[in-house]
Amino acid sequence: MNIQIIGTKKCKETQKAERFFKERRIAFHFRDLTEKGLSKGEFENICRVIPAEDLLDTESKRYKERGMQYMKFNIEEELLDDPLLLKTPIVRNERFVTVGYKPEVWKEWIK
Repeated sequence: MNIQIIGTKKCKETQKAERFFKERRIAFHFRDLTEKGLSKGEFENICRVIPAEDLLDTESKRYKERGMQYMKFNIEEELLDDPLLLKTPIVRNERFVTVGYKPEVWKEWIK
């Protein structure tokens, strides 16, 4: 099992995801989006499972600050340019991916 949690240190849902795996003593790699965004390849791999539209956090402070609700834009380009627009946490287990806090799915991975 190769768990990767992508999010920000301040995100409550990301903190809950980290706690879920720590409590079960499952090692994971954490990627802080405030320090480093997704590469184009990583983004494409995630989009094979979850559509880019579902990765865009339209409720985020960043989305509203930029006035994106009033703009037309290429979702993929914006998410690659500004990783803080991503919904978090994105949790990857090799080819499996979830967005948000999904303990019921992660329990299936652990079985």
